[in-house]
Amino acid sequence: MTSTRQHKVSKLLLRELADYFQKHGSSICGGKMVSVTVVRISPDLGVAKVYLSIFPSKDLDVAVQAISDLAPMIRNEMGKRMRNQLRHIPEFIFYPDDSLDYIDNIENLLND
Repeated sequence: MTSTRQHKVSKLLLRELADYFQKHGSSICGGKMVSVTVVRISPDLGVAKVYLSIFPSKDLDVAVQAISDLAPMIRNEMGKRMRNQLRHIPEFIFYPDDSLDYIDNIENLLND
């Protein structure tokens, strides 16, 4: 169960991270389109798990690792953007969101 505060902070982070990756995602990942699908935040608001959908999904782990290496810089940028909304910016842990690949796999199995 997530509290109301967790829900509000995760939606705020989702919106700001999506805007950040819309502007800077292709330069970080070498021309790939990066979108934020889900942000889950811990109860103490100290850690945020960010799930990323990357298209094309070839070399997905390399792209997520490149973004993870820049996590402190992204956190700093989020601190500048949200300094009036949040007192403490959580640490980001980035994960690949492979739900689209899973859907394609299920669809291919159903068509066969």
